Amino acid sequence: MAQEVRGVIAPGKNEPVRVETILVPDPGPGEAVVKVQACGVCHTDLHYKQGGINDEFPFLLGHEAAGVVEAVGEGVEEVAPGDFVVLNWRAVCGRCRACARGRPWYCFDTHNARQKMTWEGTELSPALGIGAFAEKTLVAAGQCTKVDPSVSPATAGLLGCGVMAGIGAAINTGQVGRGDTVAVIGCGGVGDAAIAGARLAGAAKIIAVDVDDRKLTTAEKMGATHTVNSRTADPVAAIRELTGGFGADVVIEAVGRPETYEQAFYARDLAGTVVLVGVPTPEMRLELPLLDVFGRGGALKSSWYGDCLPSRDFPMLVDLHLQGRLDLGTFVTETIALDEVEKAFERMNGGDVLRSVVVL
Repeated sequence: MAQEVRGVIAPGKNEPVRVETILVPDPGPGEAVVKVQACGVCHTDLHYKQGGINDEFPFLLGHEAAGVVEAVGEGVEEVAPGDFVVLNWRAVCGRCRACARGRPWYCFDTHNARQKMTWEGTELSPALGIGAFAEKTLVAAGQCTKVDPSVSPATAGLLGCGVMAGIGAAINTGQVGRGDTVAVIGCGGVGDAAIAGARLAGAAKIIAVDVDDRKLTTAEKMGATHTVNSRTADPVAAIRELTGGFGADVVIEAVGRPETYEQAFYARDLAGTVVLVGVPTPEMRLELPLLDVFGRGGALKSSWYGDCLPSRDFPMLVDLHLQGRLDLGTFVTETIALDEVEKAFERMNGGDVLRSVVVL
């Protein structure tokens, strides 16, 4: 039988979100129903609300979540009722050309639940195929990754998006190594996670760049060795000065704007790497002299979900956290209720929080 639960709906472009009763169907083949315990408020959810992703309203927001599997459909073997899981939005297929080549983190045929959750008879579009600002949600079973249940749900859920995107941008995409110099432009949740990832990888110097001194202070707690306020200083010149005039080995752009991407491009050393993990909007364009692209060498990379493989990376990062080697709890600024999501968006826009987390 389908279940009625509370969930946060974005009914139309830029309209305030509200808590409504939604209908969650029983899981079909390959699907799972998860009782959500915690879900982070991510900037991507705000993009959905603003119509920046697509116009498939109404949306069921929330995607950065952890919870317990309540029921599974036919053929599901990877999880069972009672399993504590972190939800991911790139369930790999295991069959596409990327998976067949041993690169499942690039899977070109990721999938979601086939059935739809509904609100007043209208099909909902779940954010990133998850929709976890709800007491329960329906997902593809492959979107559930089992982790150690001793970790706090509010902490574990953040691996489902922003923290994994940032750590993965440093470790998986940027391939930061021991002794490298790293610069991170944009010190929100993803940027701070990239700093934490660079620290885990053994970077010798980690330079945090932002326009907000509060964020730079937090970046230092995450492992930044130097900070640059780009409102008052040229970030390219500052990064070069801090790296012997050469530029950083890896520069991670966590804003998603042409201006900051250009800064990242020119702030890297010859043969260095630029990683774009900030998400741009469709109208943005980038212009760079092609001779500079050629002459500087190196690599210009985009990081999709931190190029992560959830089954490999989520349990590893939870274990590092439980060992005291990765402080995921620092990312949680506050815990809130379902009906406080709209206010959380306002605080996020104002730079007042690293992460608000809905706890159910």
